[in-house]
Amino acid sequence: MVKIMSFLSKKKVGFFISMLLSLAIISACANSEAAEEEDKTTGLSPDEILNTAFKEEFPLQYESYLKNMSPEDENTSKFVEEIEPNLPILFLNYGFSLEYNLTRGHTYAIEDVIDIVRTNEDSIGSCMTCKSTAVPVLIDEMGDDYWGASFEDEIVPRTMALGEGHEVDELGASGHLAIGCSDCHDPVTMELRITRPSFTNAMERRGIDVTEASKNDMRSYVCAQCHVEYYFEPENKKVTFPWDNGLKPEDMFEYFENQGLEEGFDYDWIHSISGAPMLKAQHPEFEQWSYGPHGEAGVSCSDCHMPYERVDGAKKITSHHWGSPMDNVEQTCRTCHSDKSESELVERVENIQESHLDAMHETQEHSVRAHYYVNRMITAGAPEDRIEEAQWYIRKGQLFWDIIAAENSDGFHNPQGGMDSMRTSSDASNQAIRIAIEELTKLEIDFDELEEEMENIIQTVYKEEDPFLKHTHATNDYFPNVLELEEQ
Repeated sequence: MVKIMSFLSKKKVGFFISMLLSLAIISACANSEAAEEEDKTTGLSPDEILNTAFKEEFPLQYESYLKNMSPEDENTSKFVEEIEPNLPILFLNYGFSLEYNLTRGHTYAIEDVIDIVRTNEDSIGSCMTCKSTAVPVLIDEMGDDYWGASFEDEIVPRTMALGEGHEVDELGASGHLAIGCSDCHDPVTMELRITRPSFTNAMERRGIDVTEASKNDMRSYVCAQCHVEYYFEPENKKVTFPWDNGLKPEDMFEYFENQGLEEGFDYDWIHSISGAPMLKAQHPEFEQWSYGPHGEAGVSCSDCHMPYERVDGAKKITSHHWGSPMDNVEQTCRTCHSDKSESELVERVENIQESHLDAMHETQEHSVRAHYYVNRMITAGAPEDRIEEAQWYIRKGQLFWDIIAAENSDGFHNPQGGMDSMRTSSDASNQAIRIAIEELTKLEIDFDELEEEMENIIQTVYKEEDPFLKHTHATNDYFPNVLELEEQ
């Protein structure tokens, strides 16, 4: 028995020595590969911004990137009844009531921002900030004048000029300068990098030095340059992130109610149904992810949206087709959740998203009702202080659902956070309605008539087949544009 134990002990020692030697060899190889990687440089200029320029050195990644050109069909409006039919009402008097579409591939970024009705003669340089690889060049050339410069007369011509005379290949006239390679990579070393100062500035205000970021952090930070909530700082219209108090909806709302107001940023627009000073959320994927289950577990954006894939026989590359992990569950979800089948994982995601979309529609309906109830307060002559109180709740309620609606995961990046935000939204909108009911009761308003008129106007918006005309039906004689009343 002792001999057997001695023999096993020797085997264990031999095994561990062998394992340590293997690890040492692997480590040496890894270090050698890392050193080679560090020494490896491309033949590209450090100032290269054309996506097509990367095609020759990185053909497999470029071929993957081209998949962002799909779908090639026309933009799909969010205003249709099966998506978010209340948006023409909820964003009335703002550009988002005119045209608001489902997202398309990043390669369409410049084309879509130029062609959409929301951009006009009043639009500024900040509108291009997340749309083109040319933006860092424009900021270097123009300095702080970039942010407030005319979008149509200065920024678009300057952007297009930077791509003139170059082969455009499959990407079309503007795709070769749309969101792409140099936004996230140093063209010479291909190291991940930050190219948008708004992100660096916001992180610095939070006490985070992005130059010290780990590679895993950078695999999310490069996305966070753009997939975030922001506003235009009043003085020079610079893109600014409201992160000083934190990244949760309540933190950002607190920012707008304090730092934002102190610096002169009051609102994005005045709503013409309720007269409320409104805030528009953008696309806060980074914020929602950051305190959701995957963000807290250290799972990066790239892990799910840029998985490794085998191409050209056996070569392994990082996918540059930015899309839903549901399109490739085996290489995304199941790399961690191998105990679950693909169908189980898909079902779980779909259940989360379905419940969030149902809650979204309900919270938006509460917000619509709040706008119309406060409109009636105004036309009936309710006390000004009570109107302003109700308008504040409308402002809060709409931002909290909009943060979730504008975020492109349908709640999956942060299931609990999304539900919490929408609950806060409903509470705020219903508080605005309660205030209105109290005052309208004193004024002996017929609530049956109010409800009937409200339902009629909502259905008229829904039934308008042309998405570009839906907003024109959001006011009428019973619920007039209150901004026009002020002008009379």
